[in-house]
Amino acid sequence: MTGTMVNKQESRNVPTDAVIQGLKKAIEALKYGMIIIKVHNGKIAQVEITEKRRFNEPLEFEKGDGI
Repeated sequence: MTGTMVNKQESRNVPTDAVIQGLKKAIEALKYGMIIIKVHNGKIAQVEITEKRRFNEPLEFEKGDGI
């Protein structure tokens, strides 16, 4: 009886197909960086994607342009 209750609770915490597909696309699109998955009460609440871009040559700006 206890095993059945645990299985029902675990199945509620499984990400939906849409969330899994979104994570898969994010991973495939990211060349360098990180993906942070924030979980709240056992469920995915937020996904943060940080992409790193490196430049071989330093960027140059006109004097006074700023960044």
